[in-house]
Amino acid sequence: MIRSTAKAMALGAKIRAAREAAGLNQREVCRRTGIHPGTMTRHESGERPPSEEAAAAILDALGVEGPEREEILELARDEPATGSAWLAVGLPEQRVQLDALLQIEQLATEIIDVSPLVVPGLLQVSGYTRAIMRGSAVPESEIETRVAIRMGRRDILTRARPVRYTALVGNYVSRQEFGDPAVRTEQAEHLRKMSELPNVDFRVFPIDSGWHAALAGPFSLITISDGETIVHLENHASGLFIQDRETVAVFQGVVEQVAELSVGPELLFEGKERE
Repeated sequence: MIRSTAKAMALGAKIRAAREAAGLNQREVCRRTGIHPGTMTRHESGERPPSEEAAAAILDALGVEGPEREEILELARDEPATGSAWLAVGLPEQRVQLDALLQIEQLATEIIDVSPLVVPGLLQVSGYTRAIMRGSAVPESEIETRVAIRMGRRDILTRARPVRYTALVGNYVSRQEFGDPAVRTEQAEHLRKMSELPNVDFRVFPIDSGWHAALAGPFSLITISDGETIVHLENHASGLFIQDRETVAVFQGVVEQVAELSVGPELLFEGKERE
């Protein structure tokens, strides 16, 4: 089984970040709260999320007040250890989901992205990401922070024990004019470079030769080290984690169907060079 739910991981990540911001180690927090060190470790990993009362005691020990405190307590009171789906609507909760996504990606052994229209986030260069965010009306004050976070996520592909990564991308990606010519050239070169990594399988599928399941929209399949798989979907207004095995199996079936239609990245590169 997965160590816990996506929401429990988000709660644990926020507690750990608050503790580190307070400059305290786990042992000191345990001394102040009476929580067993092993339990505190499991709280922060998401394996055993704290009750609302335990979370409040930890936050008291850390001196956390205001909106940050309420956000953490809201996660704790929302039964993070149960449920197979987590829908986040609106920017505040989407930010909480991003914490969970970062945690889950670090634990992952395999990630599969299906992306009909854009380069998946894990393969984007900063200029490409920045162009998309500006086109999506992301507040200018937030763009650079979001770009930095996305660029940081790419490290899982090149770390000492990298994640196995498959990107199934629609062939129209090469026709999208995101950013200036220099950005588009950089993005194409980055895709070539990443496709040569032994842990990266980058393939292209058609989006103009009849209906197939990938055209319903992008998604990610994230497999954790113990074999449990999570589906992650997002759009401009919401995000969704799915862990129910039957529903996850539906998305795994889509991946199998799309993989059969897909060819190597040469189609994408050659198509761009002919234009």
